[in-house]
Amino acid sequence: MALSVGSPVADAHEAAGVAGGFMSGFAHPLFGWDHVAAMVAVGLWGAFLGAPAIWLLPIVFPLVMAFGAALGIIGVPLPAVEIGIAFSAVLLGVMVALAARPPLVGAAAIVGLFAIFHGHAHGTELPAAANALAYAAGFVIATGLLHLIGVSFGFTTRWSWGAPAVRTAGGIIALVGVGFLLKGVA
Repeated sequence: MALSVGSPVADAHEAAGVAGGFMSGFAHPLFGWDHVAAMVAVGLWGAFLGAPAIWLLPIVFPLVMAFGAALGIIGVPLPAVEIGIAFSAVLLGVMVALAARPPLVGAAAIVGLFAIFHGHAHGTELPAAANALAYAAGFVIATGLLHLIGVSFGFTTRWSWGAPAVRTAGGIIALVGVGFLLKGVA
């Protein structure tokens, strides 16, 4: 009896419904460093490319990611999801580091392809008691905020020191992605 007085309170209930779904979805990309790296890189690359990519890439990613999430939720298999997510950080980081300027359609296709992997991972990890729409809204909003962080830092390219700083950040993201790849393969 004496020991139970000093013990912390246990909460045996998983957050459920709309609130639990939103918070679970919102937290998912924020606590996955592989997601953070790729999503910030999308914003950096969009800012580096300028208009209209600065707004198009951060819109394409969440839209296609939601499609990938739907595939994951309904159980459509997608091979090598974790490798696809890790490779997204590598390639998107390299695109920023090299200041790659493909046609807008090509950049959007690259971003969209990787968004399917990120979305599928989010979809397959939907908590059983969570509201799927609230969960999706949570991870889409968190993703948008991560893109916004990348875009905000990407705006520094307007100054002489900004472009090298953004390209360096892209290189760091690519190296971190290589680490995720090595960790996933091992």
